Amino acid sequence: MNTSLVLLEEELRSLSRDHALGITFPPNCFTSMQAKFVEYESRRSLAVAFPVLEESLNPLRTMQGGFIVAAFDNVFGPLSYLAARVPCVTLNLNTQFVRPIEPGDQLTVRATVVSRNAQVLQMTGEAFNSRHKVIATASATATIARTGPRNGPQGSAS
Repeated sequence: MNTSLVLLEEELRSLSRDHALGITFPPNCFTSMQAKFVEYESRRSLAVAFPVLEESLNPLRTMQGGFIVAAFDNVFGPLSYLAARVPCVTLNLNTQFVRPIEPGDQLTVRATVVSRNAQVLQMTGEAFNSRHKVIATASATATIARTGPRNGPQGSAS
């Protein structure tokens, strides 16, 4: 295992200890797409590989756009959690398709945090095939979820 994935494992264990929120990580949607972590830069970027499976093909026998968007979401979601250190909720996810990807190939999505403040994360991503050709690009905005009581430091009593 490369050192960036060791760091990823360590950070995930730390988050699990710090937040007993009942979060399943990685989520079932990640595992059902047979995703594999490829590379991680702490709180900054994450790359994940997805095989192009038969069940993800459209009638033209290329990966359906919705599955490509799901692949992006399956990278933006974990990256936002790792970057913010608390759960996040996607506000929008915009995708631009460049070329098709065929069965038997591998889609690799690399996402990067562009900006972060106390409430919002902005991220961009690129999806490549095994020949390093761009398949699609995307951008996403996530809001950082607050898990404390409504009357606590993040909220005020009415």
